[in-house]
Amino acid sequence: MDAGKRTINDIFNGNRILEIPFFQRAYVWGEPQWERLIEDLETVSASNKPYFLGSVILKQQQTTTGGNVGDKRTLIDGQQRLTTLNIFFKVLCLKTGLNNSFDRVFRLMNNNIALWHNHNDIADFNRIMNLATEEELSRESSIIEAYNYFRKEINVDKLNMNNILTNIMFVGIDLGIDEDEQQIFDTINSLGVRLTTAELLKNYFFHRHDVESYTENWKNVFERDTDTKKFWDRNITAGRSIRENVDLFFYSFLQIKIQDSALNVKTEDKKLFTKVDGLFDSYKKFIQDYKIDKATLIQEIKEYAEIYRNNIDFDVIDRELSAEYGIERINAIIFGLENTTLIPYVLFILKRVANSNERNLIWEYLESYLMRRMVCHETTKNYNQLFSERLISNNIITRDVLKVHIENQSDKINFMPTDSNLEFGFKNSKLVNKQAAGILYLIESMVRDRSKQSTSLLGLDRYSLEHVMPKKWENNWAQVGSEEEKSNRNKTLLTLGNLTIVTTSLNASMRDADWKTKKNGRGEKHGLRHFASGIETFSPFLEKADWDENVINERAEFLFIKAKEIWRNQKAAEEVNAIM
Repeated sequence: MDAGKRTINDIFNGNRILEIPFFQRAYVWGEPQWERLIEDLETVSASNKPYFLGSVILKQQQTTTGGNVGDKRTLIDGQQRLTTLNIFFKVLCLKTGLNNSFDRVFRLMNNNIALWHNHNDIADFNRIMNLATEEELSRESSIIEAYNYFRKEINVDKLNMNNILTNIMFVGIDLGIDEDEQQIFDTINSLGVRLTTAELLKNYFFHRHDVESYTENWKNVFERDTDTKKFWDRNITAGRSIRENVDLFFYSFLQIKIQDSALNVKTEDKKLFTKVDGLFDSYKKFIQDYKIDKATLIQEIKEYAEIYRNNIDFDVIDRELSAEYGIERINAIIFGLENTTLIPYVLFILKRVANSNERNLIWEYLESYLMRRMVCHETTKNYNQLFSERLISNNIITRDVLKVHIENQSDKINFMPTDSNLEFGFKNSKLVNKQAAGILYLIESMVRDRSKQSTSLLGLDRYSLEHVMPKKWENNWAQVGSEEEKSNRNKTLLTLGNLTIVTTSLNASMRDADWKTKKNGRGEKHGLRHFASGIETFSPFLEKADWDENVINERAEFLFIKAKEIWRNQKAAEEVNAIM
């Protein structure tokens, strides 16, 4: 890597092709950037002092010995700046009759255009570069808009081309063929530069001669229209990080591929490929080291992406949840309760299991398994291994085999909780609000008698969690006699028996009020009868005269009885150990 100051003449040297990755995103600069550029270049023209215009990162490409051009570089960072400068100087030279001066700087010695543009903008960019005289151009593209803006706004009396060419400076970084451009991107992320894994893979898979394949296998899948782009660009919370949906897909797809027994992926490589960081590098290593045919892989990506698009639904948390076991409820667990580690196995099942009844049996068991463990506050740290390596590599594609696999695990870390475990969890587990609300909501969605309710159940994300007996109970609730009783109460009020979902958080004065006031409200301030009367996992308890530890345990038992029927823990219907 070579880094340092660069002038325009250093970058455009007459013998160097600068190639914007052909399937890079389109030119996006607009009037605010164009206006500022003109103002800055007028200042440079008057002051004749250096002016830094940001960074330019170039990566060396291999060139053939018999080629007409000795140097070819990929423009990694600087597409917007260099494109705009080309258009700016073209207009300035057309206005001043110095088109030959433009060509000497921005064309190659063979008179070809030095900046090779991407597929979105190449036609409009080359059209402007090839103009012999200034003329009006009409077309809805940012490239043409930039040209027309400069035609209108450039004042040639305030601009000195030689001063600008001499004084514009860039922070230039030149990378060798084998150096990692993504690492450089991460280092300069403060400049707003960030490519998704999908962007990097697109330009890794497709080149300028692959337009037909790109259109069929990539554009129609990931970039077909605004709704499609919105779906794939959506930010998703995954554990402690936020990732774009398209990156979540590519991560999940890779986890499925590396479990293919025919590829015999090494254990140390599997471990490397499960890391979220460096996903593009993982793809490159996987493809190169395991001799993966790119065309075949692209077809698989297309198939899995279409399955993902048709089934993975993060908006499920904004609408009423179905009472039927199925992919909709699994989506609610994935996105409402932040369990994105399930996605590889879910995608695997959607691809491999054609029978919808068998799929729904798997979804039912998965929901029971995940929610029982959540109630019992069991660890999720091994889920990544379970839902990628173990279940996929062992080709677990039926409900009964899945049950046996879970029940027969030797490590017991990922065990299925028993009914006794579940009951203990409802009465003792102290969960974060998101988990507690999710547990109560998923039970509510199953037990709710929709024929008797005047309003529909809202989406999971629309409910708040309320402690019935408040944490500050000592202000307005009956006191207890001993420190031991006080400690017990403080523990009990954090458990699920004392929690309910409500449509709107209570007013602060209501939240800490005594049970009668909190239940019925005071004046214009509504209480739990208003906000939770339609919640069937809580409304029967609104008739209680008092709310104390005994009632909390009674409600915990009520919730447990409902939950053990919803999230059943039946033994496998058949003996399938031989299959394992």
